[in-house]
Amino acid sequence: MAEREPRGGKACCLVSELLEEAGLDRRKARALKRQVLEGMILLCRWQLERMEPEGNAPRTRRGARKVAVE
Repeated sequence: MAEREPRGGKACCLVSELLEEAGLDRRKARALKRQVLEGMILLCRWQLERMEPEGNAPRTRRGARKVAVE
């Protein structure tokens, strides 16, 4: 069976139109994607640094941490 195109046209064109309507061109979308991925990598590295070696007993925390909000 042949693949049918979506009603409004090709999917790649629809994505391009959607990005254009949102005010994002390909360059901006790529830069934003890169920034999000770099943020996720930074978060994962930070979490790995916080993990204790297997030999140490895990810390127990009771309840929520209190923080000051301005």
